[in-house]
Amino acid sequence: MQGKYKALWLNKNKYLEVIDQTKLPFEYETKVLKTTDEIVKAIKDMTVRGAGVIGSVAAFGIYTACLEVDNYDELKLRAKQIRESRPTAVNLMWAVDLMMDKLKDSTDLVNDALKFAIKLNDDEACESQKIAEYGCDIIEDILKKKNKSKINILTHCNAGWLAVIDEGTALAPIYEAKKRGIDVHVWVDETRPRNQGASLTAWELTQSGINHTIIADNTGGHLMQDGQVDMVITGADRVSAGGDVANKIGTYLKALAAKDNNVPFYVAIPASTFDFDIIDGVKEIPIELRSEDEVKYIKGVDKNGKIKEVLITPKNSPAINYGFDVTPARLITGLITNKGICRADFDEIRLKFT
Repeated sequence: MQGKYKALWLNKNKYLEVIDQTKLPFEYETKVLKTTDEIVKAIKDMTVRGAGVIGSVAAFGIYTACLEVDNYDELKLRAKQIRESRPTAVNLMWAVDLMMDKLKDSTDLVNDALKFAIKLNDDEACESQKIAEYGCDIIEDILKKKNKSKINILTHCNAGWLAVIDEGTALAPIYEAKKRGIDVHVWVDETRPRNQGASLTAWELTQSGINHTIIADNTGGHLMQDGQVDMVITGADRVSAGGDVANKIGTYLKALAAKDNNVPFYVAIPASTFDFDIIDGVKEIPIELRSEDEVKYIKGVDKNGKIKEVLITPKNSPAINYGFDVTPARLITGLITNKGICRADFDEIRLKFT
């Protein structure tokens, strides 16, 4: 690892280079981020997205900011810019706060920031591998209990290595299952309005040769009723002290359908996704409100291979675009973490992580 990860890396000039996720799955492009403003823009416009990767970029963003300042007080102003670039994913705030705490007594901001950012991201990558292993143990247990040789897993949004270095969260157990020779099929929610499932998750799974099928967001409940889903795994952008989970809009509906059909519903997260200052996630977690154009326009490739964005609604109809919803802890079978499986319960979370 040491500054080299699948979704982002330090280039030969020691600037942060990232995969431009807004171009996938049609084009593979990277961007070099040389300034604080470029870091903030990449987070805001979703050049990079996924709670973990936002935190990763934020950590390297503090290093980038150190290249522009002369002292810690100046750095604080740029750190504030990065910290406020998106409101819901707590990994962003966690990474900025941790970096700033480590740098407050530094006499060599640039080199120390680089060292701390690499250490933070190496640790996150190691957590991702543990999530893969613990999550895959659940997959094997479900197959054994059902006496099946093939498992069908439903996921929502993208929580693979594009979202959390270096194996992801929700997709990490699936990658591990392939390594263990398990026959796995993934139902991929399209995840309107930005289609992270249809574009990013499907792209990742294609790269890895994992069997999958893209479905409209409203199909999951039917599949669960029909016995075609053995488990649901999602990622998260913030988890309260009591186990309430904020994730991409539509996750709550999947959890309700899973509960009604006795389908296990798991959430895979690194420790940095916990927000212990929030007790009631439904009431307290801030929900990002994004541009209505994401609902009204959709991007794709026409028959001539040209990427186009087209309007799919009446031009003057208003739209509202909540980026996330909150799934109450009572609907969650368990949290898949680097410390093993944890119930979405205040006491158990506190015992394992505080």
